[in-house]
Amino acid sequence: MDETLHIASLVVLARPELFEAVKANLRLLENLELHQESAAGKLVVVLETRHEEQILQRIEQINNLPGVLNAALIYHEVLDSAGDLQ
Repeated sequence: MDETLHIASLVVLARPELFEAVKANLRLLENLELHQESAAGKLVVVLETRHEEQILQRIEQINNLPGVLNAALIYHEVLDSAGDLQ
């Protein structure tokens, strides 16, 4: 069975006054890492999923978190089971 790994990078824009709460809520989500952030409420998030649809579901979930203004897909990479880019 050919398994793929989808790696996606998002920029999340949050209300600065709710930024800490947004980060806490994001840390509760599986297969998600928080990376760079700014005091203006911007945050770089990396996702790892098995299916492309899971990326879309996660973006919708993030956009629905209290304090999130927008989550935008910036980068998407697909690796097959051998580690090759598709």
